[in-house]
Amino acid sequence: MSPAFAYRRQINYFCHFHIFTCLFIIMIFNSRFIVQFGRICTLGMFLFCSYSLSAQESADKIIAVVGRNRIILKSDLELQAAQARMQDPNFNEQSKCLMLQQMILQKMLLEQAERDSVMVTEEDVEGQLDNRLRYFIQLYGSKEKLEQASGKTIYQIKEQYREDIKEQMIAEKLQGTILENTKTTPAEIEAFYKKIPVDSLPFFPATIEVGQIVIDPPVNPEMDDHAHERLEEIRKKIVTEGKSFETMAMINSDDPGSRDNGGRYDGVTRNGPWAAEFVAATFKLQNGEISPIIKTKFGYHIIQMIQRKGDEADIRHILIRPEVTSGDFQKSLHKLDSVRELLVSGKMTFQEAVGKFSTDEAAKRTGGMIADPQTGNTVLDMTKLDAGMVLLIDSMKQGNFSAPHIFITDQHERSCRIVFLRSRTSPHKANLKEDYGRIQEVALAQKKQLKIQHWVETKLPSFYLKIAPEYQNCEVLKTWRTSSDSIK
Repeated sequence: MSPAFAYRRQINYFCHFHIFTCLFIIMIFNSRFIVQFGRICTLGMFLFCSYSLSAQESADKIIAVVGRNRIILKSDLELQAAQARMQDPNFNEQSKCLMLQQMILQKMLLEQAERDSVMVTEEDVEGQLDNRLRYFIQLYGSKEKLEQASGKTIYQIKEQYREDIKEQMIAEKLQGTILENTKTTPAEIEAFYKKIPVDSLPFFPATIEVGQIVIDPPVNPEMDDHAHERLEEIRKKIVTEGKSFETMAMINSDDPGSRDNGGRYDGVTRNGPWAAEFVAATFKLQNGEISPIIKTKFGYHIIQMIQRKGDEADIRHILIRPEVTSGDFQKSLHKLDSVRELLVSGKMTFQEAVGKFSTDEAAKRTGGMIADPQTGNTVLDMTKLDAGMVLLIDSMKQGNFSAPHIFITDQHERSCRIVFLRSRTSPHKANLKEDYGRIQEVALAQKKQLKIQHWVETKLPSFYLKIAPEYQNCEVLKTWRTSSDSIK
C-alpha cells in the first residue's frame, strides 16, 4: 500500500468518525448552545477534511527515520497536530516540535525494545483493544452505532489499530523499566519549589478532600419476597404466554440505564462493571434462552441472551428492585448516628469506620475518600462534587462529620451517609503547605523527564537517526540530531 493511499484512508476514517460525532451532538441535545456548537463542529470538520484530502500529496513525506526501518511520515504528524488544534487553540509550531520529539522517542523505545527482546502478549493487546472499544461503544450507545459511525466492523477497527496499540504498549513497557524506582525526596521537592520564581507560581482554585460512609438501607424480607414474586410473574408471561421480553422490560424494569432500550445491553464481558452473579448467569445462556431469576446487590434479574460472540454477549434483562420503606431508611440513619458518635468521640478513625460499616465496597479501597475516577486523586476541584455535597460541606468545618442523611447515589438510587470534611483550601497561589501533593507530582514528572532525556543521550550514538531539514531548527530536537546527512 502506498503512503499516499494510507494517508487518504486515515483522513477518511478520521473525518467520517468525527463528523458523525458532531451530527450526533445535534441529534441528541435540544439546547440551542449545544446545537450551535454541533453545527460549528460539523462545519469545521468538513473544512478540515476538504483541505486535508486535497493537500495529501504535499503532506506525504518522510520527515524522520529511526533505526533500520522505523519511519515517521509528515502525514502522521499533521494528522495528530490537526486533532490537537481542535482541542487546544494555543497549539503552535513549538507544540508540533514537541509532538514530533515524542513520536521519535516512541520509535527509539521500540528500536531498543527489539534489541532487548521486550514483548507484550497478544492477549494483553487484545485486552487493551477491548477496553478502548468498550469506551467508544458506551459513548455511542451500542456496537452497531459505533460501526455505523466509523464505517467499519468492530473486527476491522481492531485490526486497523492493533499494530499501533501493540507498539504503544511495548514502548510504555520499556519506558516503565527505565523509570522504575524513580522517586522524589522531601528535600528534592522543596528544592524544586524554591526554584520557581514567585511571579510564576500557578494560581489554584478552591479544592476539597471529602469522604463518606454509606450504609444502604436493609431490605424488608416481605418487600424482598414481593419483588421476587413480581419477577416470577413477569417471567411466566414471557416464557409461557409469549409476551415480548423487550416490551416487558420497557414496562416493568427498574434499571433506568436500559429500560427505554427494552432492557438491552451490548458487549457484556466477564471483566466489565457487572455483578459476578449477573455475568455467571449470562454466559451460561444459549442464544434466545431466558435465565432463571438471579439475585445481585441491585435486586432480582432475568436475562435473555440475544447473541453471544466469543467472550462478548448482547443481552436484554429485567431488573426488579425490592421496595425500600421509610422504616428501612430510619434503620440506616440510626446506625450511622451510632457510627458518628464513635468518630466524634475519637473511639474509631474514619478509615476504620469505613472498613467496618460502609456498604460501598469501592469506597473501602480509598478509605472512604471520594476520588477523581480518572486520576485517583482525592484532592478535588469543587466542581467534581455533586450539588448536594457542595451545599452540605459549605457550612462544615475542617475535620467535622455531617449528620446522617439520605442522598442520591451515582446510580440514581437513594441511600444514607455521613460526610467527613478532611481538608479545604481557598483559591490561592501554589505553596508547599497546601499543595505539597501537586508540587510533588510536578517534581516527579520533571525528574522522570530528565531521566528519559539522559537515557536518550546515552543511547543516541547507537541509533541511526535522520530528521528532515525543515524540523532540524526545532529547539527540542537540536541535541537529538546525528552527524548523518539530512533527508533529501
